[in-house]
This record gives sequence, structure tokens and C-alpha cells, in this order.
Amino acid sequence: MGEVTTSVLRDWLTIVNAPSVGGASLISVIESMGGADAVAAASARDLIRHGLPQAAADAINRPDQAALEKGLQWLSRPDHHLLCWDSDDYPALLRRINGPPAALFVAGDPGCLWQPQIAVIGSRNPTAGGLDHARDFAATLARQGMTITSGLASGIDTAAHTAAMDAGAMTIAVNGTGLDIVYPATGRQVAKRIRSQGAMISELPLGSPPKRQHFPSRNRIISGLSLGVLVIEAGLNSGTLITARKAAEQGRDVFALPGSLHNPMAKGCHRLIREGARLVENTADILQELGPVAAELQMEIQQRLEQPDDIQIETGSKPVRRTNKLLDDSDYSAVWEVLGYDPKPVDTIIEQSGLSAREVSSMLLMMELKGMVKKHANGRFFRA
Repeated sequence: MGEVTTSVLRDWLTIVNAPSVGGASLISVIESMGGADAVAAASARDLIRHGLPQAAADAINRPDQAALEKGLQWLSRPDHHLLCWDSDDYPALLRRINGPPAALFVAGDPGCLWQPQIAVIGSRNPTAGGLDHARDFAATLARQGMTITSGLASGIDTAAHTAAMDAGAMTIAVNGTGLDIVYPATGRQVAKRIRSQGAMISELPLGSPPKRQHFPSRNRIISGLSLGVLVIEAGLNSGTLITARKAAEQGRDVFALPGSLHNPMAKGCHRLIREGARLVENTADILQELGPVAAELQMEIQQRLEQPDDIQIETGSKPVRRTNKLLDDSDYSAVWEVLGYDPKPVDTIIEQSGLSAREVSSMLLMMELKGMVKKHANGRFFRA
């Protein structure tokens, strides 16, 4: 994360705190006026002329100073960030959706938003079997290097977040409130863990309460960040189906777990499957389908990586040229020594390297992007 000045943060907070305007409209105005600073300094008349509604123009022209100070104070704390549309750190996949947020508040590690993610979502009132499936799929996908993204809701969402963290991996919660509010309140302990083992994110200004209209809007962010969406259980009128359909509109793969014909929480999944979602029975069904979007994410990450001078890496008697210095790091070196030229499961790499699942997953992704390792179709890794 690059350093952002207080002046820049104040401009952005002034803009995103404005009511009655969505992210796409804000982005359009920011780009047409030449930047957030120009928008924050503009008159209400100019803002209206560029397409903002009266309420938003007035709020930007005469911002709530108490709200600005509250936001700046929040952002001054460790691991609190604001990822703005004009930042190189803004998540690449989210940037591509229709109507992306103009900015994201982040509590935790903003770097995890660039990790390959899969959304695991479902009912707030799942069956015991649904909870078991959520835990099993989330944990297995996490061990395979996926970051689990969900919405912190009771039920399937919380089970997926918790299983990913118990597996030593990262997880991302997209909030339907400001990040100074945890909803539901029963999720406070889980939210605390997520902030230290991933990230809590929201497009909503601090102090935003849990309003009904916030949650369908946040669902587009859950799917927009992810390579695909896995629906575990959902009723026919579930908000989960909104996320799944948003994912399909965004060109993401949608996966649904079938269930008993007598289980009302399976009916939403069955409808999604009839509408074209992929029926899945295990994680291999998912990982084999995610290649195209994952490749796009890799290209975006490669563009962000610095390209240091070539170095020589000794591998036995034969030197190998690499375009990075990752192996100067002892942990990367440990993973490299464990890897061979035959594909090896991630679980084995974790066990033999002595590192955590989170550390190994992150290192394998970076080594893959640097051309050092390759990933087999079955999720195993080997030296390139």
C-alpha cells in the first residue's frame, strides 16, 4: 500500500460520504472532472452539471466536518485503509464489474483482496448438513490456496469464514454496514478474527447502519472480488440468489451444491442449477472451472509486480535463471526445496515446509506469477 496524504483522504471521504449517489456515478464525475480533489473543491452547481443529484452536490460542497474527522481518525489506526478508484491497489477483478464502488474501506490486510478468491455463501438458517458442507468446502478450498470471501451473515457465511481461518488461510468479509458497526452483533468475535487473518471491507461510510437496501448492493462486491461463487444452501426467496445472479452477470462461474428434494434450503440451489449454475459434488469440480478468470487475475498481478534484475539460483549442479530474488527469503527457499518436478499437493508442501497454509498459499501464488512454479490441473504444484 502506498502512502496516501491526509488531504487526499479528506477529499475522498468528502466524496464517498455524500448520500444518494452510487459508485458508478461518483467514478464518472471524478473522471470527467479530473480527480477527487477537483470534485471535492467544486461548487454544487458544477457537481449537478456533471450529473450528481442535489443532495450529493450539497453534501460535497458543505461536508459534515464531524464525519470527516471521524473517518480520518479511523484511517489513522493501524490496518485501516481506504482503497480509492484511482489507486493501483484497487482490486483488479472488482474494477471490471458494472457499477464498481468508488472506494473501499478496509480493516485488515488490503493485499488479500488481490488473492484468488471464491465466494462461499448461503442461507442464514441452514441445516446441520449445510453447515457441514460449508465448513468442508471452505476449508478444502482454503488449503488449495483460495481466499474465502463471504458476507459475515449468520449461518453459511460465518461457517465458511471460520473454517477458512481454522485452516490457517485468509478470509474476506464484505459488510452491509460501515466498518465501525458489526452486523449481526453475534458476529463480533468472528469479525475480530477476520481483521487479523484477512480483511473486513465495505463501500459504505462509517456509521452506516444495516439497512435492507445495503445488502443486495454489497452482494455485487462479494461476487465481483471472486473468481466464482459457491452456493451451499438457499431458499427460493434467499438474498443468496441475488449474489449468484450478480456473479453470472459479471461473467463469474456460479457453482451450486444439490440437496434433498425434501429440503427447502436446497430449492434455491436446484433453481440455480436449472438456470445454468454448475452442479458440484467436490472442490475438484470447482477448481477445474476457474482457470480463465484466474488467468486474468494473474495478468493483472504481473503488471503490478516489479521486475528486478535476473539472478542465478543454484539448484544442485545446474544454475537456473530467475527474474526475482524471492529465494533470498528463507521461507520461500524452504518451499522451493520441498517442491520437485513432480506435482505435489499443497497439504504436503505445507507439512514438509513447516509453514502455515496461509504462508504457503501466498508464496505459491507469487512463485507461480514469477514463473518459478506451475500448477497442475488437479491443484498440485511443481517446479517450472
